[in-house]
Amino acid sequence: MPASLEHHYLNANGIRFHVVRAGNGDRLLLLLHGFPEFWWSWRHQIEVFAAHYTVVAPDLRGYNETEKPARGYELHVLVQDVVELIQTLGFQRAYVAGHDWGGMIAWSLAIARPERVERLIALNMPHPARFYEELQRNPEQRRRSRYILFFQIPWLPEAILSANHGAAFDRIFRSTPIDRAVFDNETIRRYKQAMARPGALTAALNYYRAIGRHGAGDLFRGTGMRVRAPTLLIWGEQDVAFAPEVVRETQRFVPDLRICSLPHASHWVQQVAPDEVNAAMKAFLEA
Repeated sequence: MPASLEHHYLNANGIRFHVVRAGNGDRLLLLLHGFPEFWWSWRHQIEVFAAHYTVVAPDLRGYNETEKPARGYELHVLVQDVVELIQTLGFQRAYVAGHDWGGMIAWSLAIARPERVERLIALNMPHPARFYEELQRNPEQRRRSRYILFFQIPWLPEAILSANHGAAFDRIFRSTPIDRAVFDNETIRRYKQAMARPGALTAALNYYRAIGRHGAGDLFRGTGMRVRAPTLLIWGEQDVAFAPEVVRETQRFVPDLRICSLPHASHWVQQVAPDEVNAAMKAFLEA
């Protein structure tokens, strides 16, 4: 990690966020992690991009050292979190990269608040409209998404995921052979420690519960689900959560789209294939 790595606490959208910051560039690169992670999932990117950008990787609402309110996990709230983080950091627009749930927030920000996104990078998270379409018509995607239904149940997911000192997280992160090689015991320990903070696991599951109960609400009304910003979709093809079809037809919603497919990478793409991901991000941001 870079010697200049800084930890800060910022107030935005009514709660206190923990963020990691590096670099002093005049352009902001905001890195949004997924479930069940925290800022550490970007450890291979922060140092690389800090030379040219102000790089900020927050712990999202409810995760790790960020505040964990009992409510406020609806998608429009998560998008507003990012809008206010950008402003609090002293910028009006940002290059936004998001993985997994961070990718859902990044897509949603680019659709609903396009004035805030200079360029968009989504990593192993399909465009929301394409994901919904495949859930409706693709039995394989419904099968892969059954865990979302399980997460809707009160308290039981927390009990199962926290049992045996969080043993389930070993299986989550080591779901493919390449994952087992990359996620060593120390990395797994960090993720378990973050999830074991009081309230963190329920907060993380509340993202799924809020989207299950409320959907996107009115967030996308009048947008046509279109993304104006130049967009890079990085996709590890060994993803166990998404069927391959979710990537197809994305151009219907994203006219300025580039897709970087990595055949031997899994869902945790920026961690298992950091060199390829960093090269693709760098070429895209500097285009």
